[in-house]
Amino acid sequence: MTLTAFASVVLIHLVAAMSPGPSFVVCIRTAITQGFRTSVGLAVGFGLGAVLWATAAMAGLALLFELVPQLFTALKLVGGAFLCWIGFQMWRHAKEPLDMQASALNAMSIRRAIRYGFLTFAANPKTAVFFGAVFVGLVPQGTPLPVLALLVTVIFLNECLWYIVVARLFSLSHPRAIYIRAKTWIDRAFGTLLAVFGLKIALG
Repeated sequence: MTLTAFASVVLIHLVAAMSPGPSFVVCIRTAITQGFRTSVGLAVGFGLGAVLWATAAMAGLALLFELVPQLFTALKLVGGAFLCWIGFQMWRHAKEPLDMQASALNAMSIRRAIRYGFLTFAANPKTAVFFGAVFVGLVPQGTPLPVLALLVTVIFLNECLWYIVVARLFSLSHPRAIYIRAKTWIDRAFGTLLAVFGLKIALG
């Protein structure tokens, strides 16, 4: 695998990682409500989710989905339902006032944030499609294992560092102040967006 090919895979993945989706919505809300530290854990979870799908893709995920299409259907249904559940919870608690001090005290632990980020990322089968089709198609057959390991490491860093940047921006005081003033409508908008993502994934 040439350096140019390696850089192309990394760049294409970075662009895909930066495109808005369920992870982006969850990261913004977590950064605003629970702060930067918790959001870093979330970003690490997203990175680990990317490692999962990238590794699965190189192990033959796309072929498995072709052989057992019911497996992909089940993944879409479960993943879509999970995102709809998150959206429903946002709607359900949208009118509850937010005490930023209480929110900081009740923030998720780093371990829980990592797990939540991992589950959110893993629940999106569109990511599986990207890694199973685009990613695998860009990686030449016979690529040495050390190069593949380096590629997966860079993919982890892409996801993780991008969402750390997003978390830093939305954990600042000004975005928080805007959120507190318009919490009900922002939560409902985020909740609706996640539910739409979930339905699109489940029914797409």
